[in-house]
Amino acid sequence: MNILVINPGSTSTKIAIFHDKELFHKRNISHSTEELKKFATIIDQFEYRKNMVLEELAHTDVPLQFDAVIGRGGLTKPLDGGVYEVNEAMISDIKSNEHSHASDLGCIIAASIADEIEGCRKFIADPVIVDELCDYARVSGNPLLPRISIWHALNQKAIARRFAKGQGKKYEDMNLVVCHLGGGISVAAHEHGKAVDVSNALDGEGPFAPERCGSVPAGALIRLCFSGKYTQEELLKQVAGNAGLAAHLGTNDMRAIEDRVNNGDEKAKFMVDAMIYHIAKEIASKGAVLYGKIDAILLTGGIAHWTYVVEEIRKRVSYLAPVFNFPGEDEMQALADNALAVLKGEREAKVFK
Repeated sequence: MNILVINPGSTSTKIAIFHDKELFHKRNISHSTEELKKFATIIDQFEYRKNMVLEELAHTDVPLQFDAVIGRGGLTKPLDGGVYEVNEAMISDIKSNEHSHASDLGCIIAASIADEIEGCRKFIADPVIVDELCDYARVSGNPLLPRISIWHALNQKAIARRFAKGQGKKYEDMNLVVCHLGGGISVAAHEHGKAVDVSNALDGEGPFAPERCGSVPAGALIRLCFSGKYTQEELLKQVAGNAGLAAHLGTNDMRAIEDRVNNGDEKAKFMVDAMIYHIAKEIASKGAVLYGKIDAILLTGGIAHWTYVVEEIRKRVSYLAPVFNFPGEDEMQALADNALAVLKGEREAKVFK
């Protein structure tokens, strides 16, 4: 099966071609700020980005002969996890959404290219807005502020399925706690194939991360908002962007922070240890969601390459369940695997309504 994967980001469009599970070609197409400034909205970038993808395929002499094109999912309405066939309802929902992100272009570009190829199917899989929360998880202490689901769904579910397969089981038959350790950190309780409780990795929940604040004291945050010292945009950056380790240590570069720790920087080590403390606390809280019946705890994401962080988390949570590490994040492989599973009849594509 020949599969084209398209992953639009804020300043680049990543593409990859797979023959079944084997990567044949991969390219990160960069977009300059000057080029993107020409477009009033992200959706307006569609033709520009699509043409860049087609030009890249032409330069590598790759014929437009694909069994499927799969794009990164965007900010649609909340969905159950899974692979979705791109249809007009999905594209309409993306175009009418008041929020926008470059990933919104994934399904539109995938559909446009696939429609030009006979017999080619078009998919997205596990976008960040996957919402499988149980009803209790949605409730906060203020009815004006319900909890919502924004997390690393694609990587978490891909790792959970990979682990289950390696155990000779199905993801849908296991209880897992999965922790994505990246620029943002999300922890989710996966109960028989559903992420029934997740920490909102973007908007201020869970452990603090390299560039996000995690949960903070609400009263203090409100007083800060009305202090007159910061604009709304500046405060939002202090939740996601200039927060977490970046606020405490002046950088979100974990390799640089690791070097500082290894060179005896006591403040850097203290802050990393504090982050580990809060990650472990969040993982343990998901154990309560699953009544303590946890088959495994899975760590993944870029920070999972740092052995010290992994081992310190393991020390704190291994009493709950065995801890397994899957360092890195390969969204392109995860997307290709999702498309291939549908093409081979191992899973069914869902219909966006």
